[in-house]
Amino acid sequence: MGRSDILVVANRLPVRRMRQGGKARWETSPGGLVSALMPVLKERGNGCWIGWTGQRSGSFRPFRHAGIRNVPVSLTREEVGDYYDGMANSSLWPLYHDVVRPPVYRRYWWYAYESINSRFAEIAAREAAEGAFVWIHDYHLHLVPGFLRQLRPDLRIGFFLHIPFPGRGLFAQLPWRTQILKGTLGADVVGFQTKAGARNFRDLARRFCGATLAPGGLELEGRRIQVDAFPISIDARRFDELARREETILRAEEFRRRLLGRKVMLGVDRLDYTKGIDIRLRAFHELLRSRLAGIDDVVFIQSVVASREQVEAYGELRSEVEELVGTINGEFGEVGKVAVQYLRQNLGPVELVAMYRAADVMVVTPYRDGMNLVAKEYVASHPEEDGVLVLSEFTGAATELEQALVVNPHDLEGLTASMARALRMEVPERKKRMRALRKTVFTHDVHAWAAGFMSRLAG
Repeated sequence: MGRSDILVVANRLPVRRMRQGGKARWETSPGGLVSALMPVLKERGNGCWIGWTGQRSGSFRPFRHAGIRNVPVSLTREEVGDYYDGMANSSLWPLYHDVVRPPVYRRYWWYAYESINSRFAEIAAREAAEGAFVWIHDYHLHLVPGFLRQLRPDLRIGFFLHIPFPGRGLFAQLPWRTQILKGTLGADVVGFQTKAGARNFRDLARRFCGATLAPGGLELEGRRIQVDAFPISIDARRFDELARREETILRAEEFRRRLLGRKVMLGVDRLDYTKGIDIRLRAFHELLRSRLAGIDDVVFIQSVVASREQVEAYGELRSEVEELVGTINGEFGEVGKVAVQYLRQNLGPVELVAMYRAADVMVVTPYRDGMNLVAKEYVASHPEEDGVLVLSEFTGAATELEQALVVNPHDLEGLTASMARALRMEVPERKKRMRALRKTVFTHDVHAWAAGFMSRLAG
């Protein structure tokens, strides 16, 4: 099989291994990134995606699925623990999210991170045709652009960071700050969710790597690197189409009947300490305590998907959230009627969109988030232009979704007041805000994002 003209390199492949009837098969993973990048890879007929399978043991040969070549990167259980659970998610993730939880730095994690990044780069170098485009994704793979540049200087290399990028005061504490920056600077185009992230990167590259400002970005060792913001989005039309299906509408109506006609406030998140699940539950508790609303009026549905449970902080968060839910229901619940419905499960596409449709108020309160696509999914799932979005100012989405009720998640009383306002908002204002939000989300969808980045990479 020939080499590829266009490659995506990410921590995970766009497929997941499923078992059915005793047989294993590959299934395309859900999500906006996969749906956006698949057409880009298929366009030339020989696109390639390089990534880990998610399996903590075993090795897999390259295979074709859904029209693209998938090249697995095999990782041992120990390597996953050091590179993924350790360096990526216990060092970089909390650091990049404003140290919501303290980062932990271990030198052996760093050595594993270097080694795995080098492995990804070697595979990309082997799979790429002369002059190919290689698009590398996220904080797991900061060093791949630099390694790949050394191996294959003929390639056009892009890097996109999906999470926030911190300023000098935080990033400077990272023991391997210069290596991370230099590795990323191996790319021709470095993209961030927000202008602030791009500005922070330029500042740090000048401070620690000796880069100089140049039109559109930076210059280092005779090379020009473009550095800019490319806010990611969702496949808005897919969510709109799902929301209009009869089965979705009927499911949303069923939700509302089962909730006894009460107004619905909704949170949908990975179970992560950056998402502000705890503060929104505390604010809802205060809403009930202060009698701004009662359980005859409103119910809060909090849906979470477990993640990174091998990392200690995530287990602690789960206990904290479940204790809060129990406290609120214990104080305000009645027989057959709870104040908070807590769901810890993966929701199918129809179930999720039906829940979005049923929700009068969507509460998105991260302490820090690169973008937050849940906010955009909620907007795209309201074709009748109703519903209110309460959105943390510390998300990338807040810079685009200006018609949301933008809140400071650290301000408990302010968040409580915004929840009360959302519940009481009159229909004309709700529709006016949602109409403007939908225009933004549909104009700047995930396909426009992918096309914009690839256009810049093509030069």
